[in-house]
Amino acid sequence: MVDKIVILAGGISSRMKERPKEIDESLFNLYNEADSKAKSMISLGEGHRPFLDYLLFNIMEAGVTNVLIVIGEKDNSIPEYYGKNGSNNKFHDLLISYAIQKIPSHRSKPWGTADALYQGLLQVPHWKGNDFLVVNSDNLYSTESLRKLIECDSHHALIDYDRDGFNFESDRVSKFAITKKNEKGFLIDIIEKPTPEQIKSCVDSEGKVRVSMNCWRFNYDQLFPYLENCPENPIRKEKELPTAVLNMIKDYPDTVLAIPHKEHVPDLTSKDDLKPVLEYLKEKYKVFTL
Repeated sequence: MVDKIVILAGGISSRMKERPKEIDESLFNLYNEADSKAKSMISLGEGHRPFLDYLLFNIMEAGVTNVLIVIGEKDNSIPEYYGKNGSNNKFHDLLISYAIQKIPSHRSKPWGTADALYQGLLQVPHWKGNDFLVVNSDNLYSTESLRKLIECDSHHALIDYDRDGFNFESDRVSKFAITKKNEKGFLIDIIEKPTPEQIKSCVDSEGKVRVSMNCWRFNYDQLFPYLENCPENPIRKEKELPTAVLNMIKDYPDTVLAIPHKEHVPDLTSKDDLKPVLEYLKEKYKVFTL
């Protein structure tokens, strides 16, 4: 039974701090929140709860109990809400702990998602030998998708989302990282910002193009050295989790199982996402009792 999860929340949310393309006066309070706190802590939906509450509710419903949140050096909004102890803050049926993603002295921002997970795992050496899930803090993954990861027979897996299931504009979806699998259904490549030709080459046997939304299952011991030795992306200048994963599967093919799934995944990247996320929560979480 997988009962551990890492939530990556250490980014500086630079795009969320930008001016929205279309200003909605009814969202001014949320705009102000977006400029002053972690985007996962913006108050949304029934009772004006943090966006992260909805993800934690789904995590709890999936049967996970131990939550490690990787936060930024200057972020106090998450610990102030969920508990200020470094570990084992009780939040309903969850135990919430924190790891701080420190920024190297030669950088002005965090070193990417592979570094975030690496720094997080350093704080939980007692997880060694165990499997755990990894998700972003600014996406709302469903209980069903998390359960698929928990119940699969592979130590390493990702949810392989059907692009047709998203309620985003097509231009946005076209930039999502697409996945390429072998005939056994195991991941062999992740292509960031794919070209039209690359997209065509990744159509699966069902005629679908599938993408990664960073919803993963990993084994601590096998992944850790690839996080520790993850190279910096030469263009984006970050250590990225997909890079570490691809390096791992070069050494260990048929390791990361791609689990097909179709649903919309709400995303909080910019202020323009606030209104559609509010509408989604109003429809899907009419009664929210967490």
